Amino acid sequence: MADRRIYIDKAPGETRGVVTLDGRSERLLIERAGEGWPRLGLRRRARVVLVDRALGLAMLDLGDGQEASLRLKADRPPPVQGQSLDIEIAIEPQAGKPAVARVSPPDAEAGEAPTLEQRLAALAPGARVIVSPEARAVADEAEEEALAVDHALGGGVSLAVEPTRALTAVDVDLGAAGGDGKRAARQANIAALHALGRLLRLKALGGLVVVDLVGRGHDGQALAHAAQAAFAADQPGVVIGPITKFGTLELALPRRHRPVREILCDRSGQPSVQTLALRLVRAIEREARAAPGGRLLARCAPEVAAAAAGPVEILKGIVGARVEVVTDPALRRGQWEIAAP
Repeated sequence: MADRRIYIDKAPGETRGVVTLDGRSERLLIERAGEGWPRLGLRRRARVVLVDRALGLAMLDLGDGQEASLRLKADRPPPVQGQSLDIEIAIEPQAGKPAVARVSPPDAEAGEAPTLEQRLAALAPGARVIVSPEARAVADEAEEEALAVDHALGGGVSLAVEPTRALTAVDVDLGAAGGDGKRAARQANIAALHALGRLLRLKALGGLVVVDLVGRGHDGQALAHAAQAAFAADQPGVVIGPITKFGTLELALPRRHRPVREILCDRSGQPSVQTLALRLVRAIEREARAAPGGRLLARCAPEVAAAAAGPVEILKGIVGARVEVVTDPALRRGQWEIAAP
């Protein structure tokens, strides 16, 4: 039976929740102070601002500067501009596109999206919840794995997972395989598919996925069964195609959550200033708890210091006003120095 656990790390300015599967991170949820994109499950009344029948879409104003799109249904009359609709967010905004909404049932009540704790409990019903320094270490590891491209699976098997604008490309690799090469390739592909399900859930990636399998002459039935088991947790909505003559397996996964990379990184793919600022604050908190009562001076790049200002004030309320952050233009964005003055 699968062993799932929930870890919750609450830090100044940010809460991170992790669901682990047999000791490996499977889901990473992040909530930051001041971030307000429309989250999955949010219900509210929206106003139709545009109807484009050619594209089969309506654009909605959710209020508070938020927007969403609504896919028109062929069996329903389209809404009209200015009309009010009760909607629920079905897909969070991602890849530069707004959130996707659906019309709520007539008896549904408006309400905020489920809390991070509620979402974690829904993903791992009955799982043990851990809130401790251990949770922070687990969240840090989950963040690192979610942003990684290359993933070693052991036994010479590795996966490269690279999201693009059109699809997520996955490459399965196998080092020097001794003995029966075909059998080794089959085992490597099955192991890779099993790990891929967990990794794509951790990264919150959906849409089209193309897997370049290792070897030739694949056992299509065995790999289809492996893929069905690996992505069972993502149902409903998973479509698994046959293996092509090029040795690739295509899957279509439902898009629901905003990808972790889009939360943590800027458009260049590097950790954003906000991500770095929150990492700095966690580092200061760690030093403050290791040396209770002592003053701490942190030096960092100016833009990181500016982004960290709010969380640092929260931290002062926890460890006391003995923390000071100063700017140092000589330091790059990802660099900082923390010391007792």
